[in-house]
Amino acid sequence: MPASPNDPFASFADPTLTMQMLYDSDTFVVVHLVADAEQASSDAAPQMVRHGFEIVDKRHGKEVFLDGSWAELFEQRLKSWQDKAPTQEEIEATLEGYAQLAHTRIALH
Repeated sequence: MPASPNDPFASFADPTLTMQMLYDSDTFVVVHLVADAEQASSDAAPQMVRHGFEIVDKRHGKEVFLDGSWAELFEQRLKSWQDKAPTQEEIEATLEGYAQLAHTRIALH
């Protein structure tokens, strides 16, 4: 199920979490991961916050991690969805396209 009935990616706006589930359906899970970029002291040089998105295809037991320019493109898609709420079918179709990049099998630790 989406995180919210009206806005499936509403939780995307909360930057305080380092790992946040954005979407969970019968077929896909989307998690936003943000690396901690706290400054050790006021003299330390600012650090750029790195982030990425993990998309898990539950049907095939595979996952893909989007970072860099892929993450930026996916983030733009999420922001456009905040302006115009998509249907679940539109979300699933988009995630299906990204899932085709998945080559890593899910392994439980």
